[in-house]
Amino acid sequence: MAEQHGKALVPQIRFAGFTDPWEQRKLGELASKRIEKNTNGIKETFTNSAEHGVVSQLDYFDHDITNDANIGNYSVVHPDDFIYNPRISAVAPCGPINRNKLGRNGVMSPLYTVFSVDDTIDKLYLEHYFKTSRWHQFMFLEGNSGARSDRFSISDSIFFEMPIQCPVLEEQELIASFFDRLDSLITLHQRKYDKLCVLKKSMLDKMFPKGGSLYPEIRFAGFTDPWEQRKLGELFEEHSEKDRDDLPALTIIQGGGTVHRDESNRNLQFDRNSLSNYKVVDTGDFIVHLRSFEGGLEKATCCGLVSPAYHIFRGKNVDSDFYYLYFRSKRFIDADLKPHVYGIRDGRSIDIEGMKTIFIPWTNLAEQRRIGAFFDHLDSLITLHQRKLELLRNIKKSMLDKMFV
Repeated sequence: MAEQHGKALVPQIRFAGFTDPWEQRKLGELASKRIEKNTNGIKETFTNSAEHGVVSQLDYFDHDITNDANIGNYSVVHPDDFIYNPRISAVAPCGPINRNKLGRNGVMSPLYTVFSVDDTIDKLYLEHYFKTSRWHQFMFLEGNSGARSDRFSISDSIFFEMPIQCPVLEEQELIASFFDRLDSLITLHQRKYDKLCVLKKSMLDKMFPKGGSLYPEIRFAGFTDPWEQRKLGELFEEHSEKDRDDLPALTIIQGGGTVHRDESNRNLQFDRNSLSNYKVVDTGDFIVHLRSFEGGLEKATCCGLVSPAYHIFRGKNVDSDFYYLYFRSKRFIDADLKPHVYGIRDGRSIDIEGMKTIFIPWTNLAEQRRIGAFFDHLDSLITLHQRKLELLRNIKKSMLDKMFV
């Protein structure tokens, strides 16, 4: 963070060639409040969301929540205007400030503060500046949460006294361009991630028969035989092998397989003798707790030992990746498994013997493996883009902290 209180204002990281200290300016020196009212009858109402920026209410709420009769007093918002929303949230502790990038005029409630900026500051730079927390300290010192705990209160005169740290315009433009490219990469991976999730949902629906049919809507070439319905207990045997000294204790992660207990909690100490009643699981086994029906069955991704409270199902000539898809599907949990759940609220339990009578889809092992491998690859792509998203967001968060004063 930059040194202040009489010392030069210099960020931790900056582009080569720039050495001059940044200048501190007041927001009111480079911005002016938009006081234009909706006298021309603009119908489209905007809202300023902390998560999504400036959006049309029609897009954000799926309907317009304003009354045409009272929007004559609303403020007109022009393209590239900035809007301060005083509503407090976890991601915007004193309310968000975002820029209108919709490319058209709209109107907003007079509860919002709308302002435009002059050519002495780069608009994209200022937009990213407001993504930092640099201006929050001023807001907390000069404003308050007001009578409503979800709304921040600060007068216009004080708001425009806000200090803004500014490098020369050329450095502003480079900083803005850097974060704009970073945002483009984040958006790219978010879109790919979203598309892959939609694709997976669609293919899960189409690659398993439904509605009593024995044929899925989509299948791999070379497979033409009808599918069958077989009882879960015919395809999976329950195993209760006890502790083996060479195996580690496991922690089950819903939706994430299994990990060695010392990997999930390195500070956890346990006595080997306490594992004497634990059950052995092999990679690919299915693990279910009597009270874990809402999460479906979890698949072991490594060998080890689990609590005797779990039931272990081992497949007979089946592909575990294929059945993992089905066992964690909403169709299986809601339609097949819940009828074998008894009790109320926290006392609900699974009738294991009844569970074994559930009819589940079956096709030959070769087709199971093709389907399982297809979704395994799809899951790997989803995880890849999810990790890239997390990495890029962490980079952005770090660089916002280090490239601004």
